[in-house]
Amino acid sequence: MQVAFSIAQGAVGQTSPNPPVGSVVVNHGRVVGMGAHLRAGERHAERIALDMAGEHARGGDLYVTLEPCSHTGKTPPCTEAIMQAGITRVFVSSLDPNPLVAGSGIQTLRDAGIDVQTGICPELADELYQPFFYFIQTKQPHVTVKTAMTLDGKIAAFSGHSKWVTSEHARLDVHRLRHVHDAILTGSKTILHDNPLLTTRLPQGGLHPIRVILDTQLVTPIASQIIQNADAPTWIFCGSTASKELEFNLLTYDHVEIIRMNDPDIAISAVLKELGARGVMTLLVEGGASVNSSFLQANAVNRIITYIAPRLLGGAGSLTPIGGTNPALMSDAKEFVFVKTEQLGPDLKVTAVPKGSDRYVHRNH
Repeated sequence: MQVAFSIAQGAVGQTSPNPPVGSVVVNHGRVVGMGAHLRAGERHAERIALDMAGEHARGGDLYVTLEPCSHTGKTPPCTEAIMQAGITRVFVSSLDPNPLVAGSGIQTLRDAGIDVQTGICPELADELYQPFFYFIQTKQPHVTVKTAMTLDGKIAAFSGHSKWVTSEHARLDVHRLRHVHDAILTGSKTILHDNPLLTTRLPQGGLHPIRVILDTQLVTPIASQIIQNADAPTWIFCGSTASKELEFNLLTYDHVEIIRMNDPDIAISAVLKELGARGVMTLLVEGGASVNSSFLQANAVNRIITYIAPRLLGGAGSLTPIGGTNPALMSDAKEFVFVKTEQLGPDLKVTAVPKGSDRYVHRNH
């Protein structure tokens, strides 16, 4: 099962809105087939592993990270392929919360006389499928807020100068984050000040996330890199009173889409609902203090990743990762729990999730 999860991990970020799945076929102690689901609409992991195994699958065991499907979607049901291949035992890490599956795959196999065991390596399933479980149950993307700051909690000097807070080791890791997220979101202030590309730039290449901009009045300049660069779709959310003329000018670029809200302001809840409806399963927020605060106040942060550089900036006017109103009491703070700490070159990478919330929405193994 650990091998199956290792295979699945390699496809993270490229299967949405489907989850990454890995599968291994074993017969007489030998691995005879392996497979991963690589892209939505393409063959599932079980079928690829069974095809590799061929006749060696008969009488063997199949390991799969997520419950096999028993319905016909863009591909035929995997349960059918498992039964036809003559597999005698199936080991499943986690049930699939998708209502189209939700235990029916396992029941179908058991009804056919196949021994099915579940709950294998559940901690690996919890970690890998957290975004998928959340997306299936809420119809909204799993949100990760990324920040980078100095040891004293500053993201920029009072002038706004911020290049660079962290080392190239941390910046490279941010590009890995972009590679595994469906979409990346920032605000118009970041576009105006930093003029970012918001693409994935890894030595070996990588997947570009959909670029999402919160721009109430459509002030994103035509000359900005995010408009001039067509490497990824760019969705701009604006308020109902934004200029129609500015919208027309931006829409002359084929990769740009304007999503006009029903209200003058942009509500985070409405943005997440729209992104979920468009099949965005994972969202990386790389905004400034105002955007980060908006997500925090909307209780829309599933995970926060903070890169901390070993330097002190100081200054009462230096900028911090979270803006918004000034709390009067420490008890007003929203509490998080550290779940992972890593060192990247000279910097620390700290991952935290909201305290009091179930880190993993679905635990049905």
